[in-house]
Amino acid sequence: MKESNTNKYIISVETTYMADYELQLPYKYFFTYEITIQNLSDQTGQLVSRYWEIKDGSGINEVVNGLGVVGQQPIIEPGDSFTYTSGCPLISAIGKMEGYYIFLNLADNSTFKVQIPPFELIPNFALN
Repeated sequence: MKESNTNKYIISVETTYMADYELQLPYKYFFTYEITIQNLSDQTGQLVSRYWEIKDGSGINEVVNGLGVVGQQPIIEPGDSFTYTSGCPLISAIGKMEGYYIFLNLADNSTFKVQIPPFELIPNFALN
């Protein structure tokens, strides 16, 4: 598990290689990642947007940004957490993702960035 702590938000990431997932070419490998966001601050925050850099071992890099995550802009109260699962197709068996979330502090309407820890997308067979 990868984990980071920014602005009193802990981000935890677990990845899974989905060997039997059918993809359209040129993609050959599919990974899911489960992210848990814990709010350890004393303020309510709303995740409003995300920014990802996806690096494929084939040399292709992609930037993805947009509103919320998995169609939601969750509000996370102090002491609460939010978990979601998403996926990433790759051409190569090895990749990496990193990025950040932008949160809105609902108490004063300020925004702040929360880093997502960089994590690798590697199936077990590629580790030998």
